[in-house]
Amino acid sequence: MNGKLYVIGIGYRPFDKKTKEIIFNASIILASNRLFEVFKRYEEYEAVKDKVKVINNVDETIEFIRTELPSIRAIVLLASGDPMFFGIGRRVVRKFGRDNVSIIPDLSSIQIAFARIKEAWDDAFLMSLHGGPDPEKRRRLPYEIKDIPSLLKRHNKVAILTDKENNPSAIAKELLKSSALKIFVCERLGYDDEKVIEGTAEEIANKTFREPNVVIIKSGVRSQESEVRFGLTEDEIAHSRGLITKDEVRAVTIHKLRLPQKGILWDIGAGSGSVSIEVSRLYPELKIFTIERDKEQINHIRENKERFNSLNIEVISGEAPDVLINLPSPDRVFIGGSGGRLKEIVDFISDINCEHAVINATTIETLNDAIQYLKGNGFEIKVSEIFISRSKGIAGKNHMSALNPVFIITGEKGDTWEKNIPTAR
Repeated sequence: MNGKLYVIGIGYRPFDKKTKEIIFNASIILASNRLFEVFKRYEEYEAVKDKVKVINNVDETIEFIRTELPSIRAIVLLASGDPMFFGIGRRVVRKFGRDNVSIIPDLSSIQIAFARIKEAWDDAFLMSLHGGPDPEKRRRLPYEIKDIPSLLKRHNKVAILTDKENNPSAIAKELLKSSALKIFVCERLGYDDEKVIEGTAEEIANKTFREPNVVIIKSGVRSQESEVRFGLTEDEIAHSRGLITKDEVRAVTIHKLRLPQKGILWDIGAGSGSVSIEVSRLYPELKIFTIERDKEQINHIRENKERFNSLNIEVISGEAPDVLINLPSPDRVFIGGSGGRLKEIVDFISDINCEHAVINATTIETLNDAIQYLKGNGFEIKVSEIFISRSKGIAGKNHMSALNPVFIITGEKGDTWEKNIPTAR
């Protein structure tokens, strides 16, 4: 690829000297309809207007760049604000490679919005509800409008990039039941007619707003960010008849899973979902599929998910491995219960190339089966036996009372033990 692609953010500040040189020397300047209107306000526009090509579709823009870039010196792609903040920058870097793309950001609209309302934004949760202009090709978003009330329980401030469907009124309607909220809608930031509207959820829900706009929600209720993330007790988790992974065992199990910050965890035979709940608080960017067949336990899982605001848990009702077929492939699998189908489950996760599994067993028979099935599928095995004794008051004295031991079997494929250990330097 001979040409260079420059992605230049516009909307808020004039170009500096270096950016002006890039604009003047570019062979082609690409813009959407909206950004073309913004660019016309820049003093450089008149000198380069014959180079401007308007394409109002992202896929067509990418294809045009792919076709033309090898044969010309440089293409400038105009973007809104900071191209790397929920913008097109990430996509073009992935498509054309880091060495062929330069990113020159402007201020982001979120940054401007917080400045307009005179609020710090280093403690805010930032999200995009901008799914794209084409209803048939809208992006799948990490969060939806329905998630905002739960996010506000964790964060005192939430800032949102909106679109026509996920607009300020629609957002406010989702918050009508939430109390102590202040909503700011920042309209047309960077334009001569920009405006900031402040109101309650009820007030904002009944208004219409001009595009583009940004929403900032400020909660007067203390968030859960400062709460303890790890160390839930059995008493805090809804469960039945003592059927719950004990606190100490849960801690060791999560350690043995060696979880990534992002990825997918299957929690099979989840019971009350205690492992899933604890993991969801530690790893909010990890997607957790919590699989359970017992209806009473499923109710407990859903109650716990709601209680602890575990947005990243998806409850799967049914029996493994039958219900696993259509799930995305996991990075880690925890098997807390198998319903007598442990061999089928281990065979299944091996067939889909899962390289790391942890199985908890309370009987010697299940321990032996787990070792046999994991080894038979090429896993390397490590076993820990956990003995727990807890203090118990008897006749005014403290005594230690032993719980049944638990076996934790860890299986990894090939040389992944070595790959996961940092090299000493």
